[in-house]
Amino acid sequence: MEAAAALGLSVMAGPVLAQSAAGGAPELILRNGRITTMDPARPEATAIALRDGVVMAVGSDADILKLAGARTRVVDVEKRRVIPGLTDSHMHIIRGGLNFNMELRWDGVRSLGAALQMLKEQAARTPAPQWVRVVGGWNEFQFDEKRMPTLAELNAAAPDTPVFVLNLYNMAFLNRAALRAVGYTKDTPQPAGAIIERDARGEPTGLLLAEPNAFILYNTLNLGPKLDPEQQLNSTLHFMREENRLGVTSVGDAGGGFQNYPDDYGIIDRLAKEGRLTVRIAYNLFPQKARQELADFQRWATMGRPGDGTDFYKLNGAGEMLAFSAADFEDFLVPRPEMPAAMESDLEGVVRFLAGNGWPWRMHATYDETVSRALDVFEKVHRDHPIDKLGWFFDHCETVTPRNLERIKRLGGGIAVQNRMSMQGEYFIRRYGLKATAETPPVKRMLEMGLPVSLGTDATRVNSYNPWQALYWLVSGRTIGGTVLYPEERRLERIAALRLMTADGAWFSRETGRKGVLKAGAFGDLAVLDRDFLTVPEDQIQDITSVLTVVAGKPVHGSGAYASLAPPLPPAMPDWSPVRRYGGYQARKSSSSSMSDAERRYQYAAMCGCASQCGVHGHDHTAVASAASDASAAQAFWGALGCSCYV
Repeated sequence: MEAAAALGLSVMAGPVLAQSAAGGAPELILRNGRITTMDPARPEATAIALRDGVVMAVGSDADILKLAGARTRVVDVEKRRVIPGLTDSHMHIIRGGLNFNMELRWDGVRSLGAALQMLKEQAARTPAPQWVRVVGGWNEFQFDEKRMPTLAELNAAAPDTPVFVLNLYNMAFLNRAALRAVGYTKDTPQPAGAIIERDARGEPTGLLLAEPNAFILYNTLNLGPKLDPEQQLNSTLHFMREENRLGVTSVGDAGGGFQNYPDDYGIIDRLAKEGRLTVRIAYNLFPQKARQELADFQRWATMGRPGDGTDFYKLNGAGEMLAFSAADFEDFLVPRPEMPAAMESDLEGVVRFLAGNGWPWRMHATYDETVSRALDVFEKVHRDHPIDKLGWFFDHCETVTPRNLERIKRLGGGIAVQNRMSMQGEYFIRRYGLKATAETPPVKRMLEMGLPVSLGTDATRVNSYNPWQALYWLVSGRTIGGTVLYPEERRLERIAALRLMTADGAWFSRETGRKGVLKAGAFGDLAVLDRDFLTVPEDQIQDITSVLTVVAGKPVHGSGAYASLAPPLPPAMPDWSPVRRYGGYQARKSSSSSMSDAERRYQYAAMCGCASQCGVHGHDHTAVASAASDASAAQAFWGALGCSCYV
């Protein structure tokens, strides 16, 4: 009864039936569970019945089993925690799905040595002209070594295969083969708002820096080869199944750079029409060119309206980009960018059109200064076209102030927060100090004020798509590297954090009461967890997965004893895909245990970022890493006199 007590509610007796399903037996029953329903009328149950894609009833085992018919499948979940399927209210699943099978994920890897070993192995199996791509979802603080890879290490690990490694939206590393592939030379001009680092001869080193404009990073990534349409379809299926493995059943897709509508939506459209989606998607439309934003929205308004589609796949509105002049990139390694003077006029034209046509929007805004200027525009438009019933919201809002929270509330807006600080918290502290970090973003204050709030990841480039990292961040107040960001009084209780990814997330797609709750008539979406989110040690929250995920009443993922319940997934395409070898998110392991000799050698080598030749290792650490010596014997590896590399 822990969840009930946390909500201050009592548990009702007897099952509550969905009226539409009262005439037939359930197709699926889960029994012997610890079910957190997120329904205030009945916060806990032990059994649930599903039929016709929705919840038919929740209650006790005895009551629910009475509903079973001859064809009802009854599954014993062995007292596991069952929750409504998670909603990631801000990620980029459509774009991410097209590329997932090409990407080597360092998400969750806790040793740089192991990460470099993965990269080396993948380079060996990747055919020309394809690249090895590590596209976000990691930072240096997750590694035992607490540093990034060096260009020398990338060149040694992959001398001939192009390698592109993206670190958040801060920087990218290209090995020499990748520089050749994209054609960057000493004659390449410096792009606006970014830096191509150069050596003493003026040649690019391979380091690209957002200063703070991230366009150089994803412009460069876009130069790489693409998968063919059938491979993209397979890739999208694998990415959705990976989301299901983590308990995600619904996503708010926030559009993105190089995600043109409708051109780049063909694969997801096809899967939706064929009934093959295993994640519900509410998508927003993102303009692709500066100073053409209004024209894009005017064109899209002739093609459809928010809400068009189905319960699985529907148009949600505009954003997260509304006007390029209002986009403040979240690179905490550099000072806050000043938005140009044209921001208000550019934004007003777009918002006035959207509001006048009944289109809700989401808007990217990292800093309070951007939020404040945007609200000036929203308030002006509101006087002519009321927006307080539209369901609009800001994304991110790391430094939003109480004054602007009040303004958002008066205009009927919400805030979709993400755990970007779990990846960039150390950078933020370094620039702004620990005191300024204490409410970045002020999630608990938002909730106390009664604002609609949801939780997402902003995956796949800015952050990992693992929703449990986001929940861990809100509960523990820590970064992925373990740094404490928030005082205890600013953290959330577990049930409150979970609500932001379940029941409360439904507001952002206008599905309140239908999604994120397990009650009669609601969507039949749930996850059976491998460990109990409400009681597991805090540090283990980020390791949770689902052993059984159900969407619209049908199993879409199963592992262990439940594997046979979910339909088989075709092998990842193409045959060299990193997903075939490594999967996606990497389960956390201590790099000092459960490591192969090769991984351990790489860890030792990776700990050396030498600026001068080492008497033991020289400069060629990857050659050392592949040596035959026993890396488990640290003294032998470092040499009798010790290593002379400088970290």
